[in-house]
Amino acid sequence: MSIVFLLTTLVVVATPGTGAVYSIAAGLSRGSRAGIIAAFGCTLGGLPHMVAAITGLAAILHASAIAFQAIKWLGVAYLLYFAWRTLRNQSAIQVEENCAPVSFWRVIRTAVLINLLNPKLTIFFFAFLPQFVPVGQPNGTRQMMGLSGMFMALTFVVFALYAVFAATVRTQVISRPKVMLWLRRTFAATYVLLAGRLAAESL
Repeated sequence: MSIVFLLTTLVVVATPGTGAVYSIAAGLSRGSRAGIIAAFGCTLGGLPHMVAAITGLAAILHASAIAFQAIKWLGVAYLLYFAWRTLRNQSAIQVEENCAPVSFWRVIRTAVLINLLNPKLTIFFFAFLPQFVPVGQPNGTRQMMGLSGMFMALTFVVFALYAVFAATVRTQVISRPKVMLWLRRTFAATYVLLAGRLAAESL
């Protein structure tokens, strides 16, 4: 396994994006279990992008402006909706000492959608992975699957660490309503910024 690939992947994964932000929000609002589930869901959301890149579907998406724009704007709309829900609905990011367990499938569904509706991830796989697979190599597909698996594993580990760290500071904000208001506004603004960044993406 190329050390360059590992380091580059770590930098890309560790850079805060929609998946990291959602994992942090889940860990902060509901604890480490929900945060780890969110990290797992965000990782699952990357699987279709990985498969698309390996099977060549990413080339079609890359060549089709209509397909790219459709997925991109669905992603933008979902992020804006999530920003609105975070800002207006206190239960979206609500820290309580004895909060009710959140539905496993609800967290997974939201996390998967966050990464699924992000064509940038497909383009990333399409442009990133081939750089580490020699042209004409007979087991190129197998090698791409191995590299993709490493990318997904690092994604889960990093997002889970973000979530667990957020969960450890829950007690610092449970009794501080003003801190929660600031956090909701911060997360909502972050989702809006991420939506804007996604909207600016082009082929």
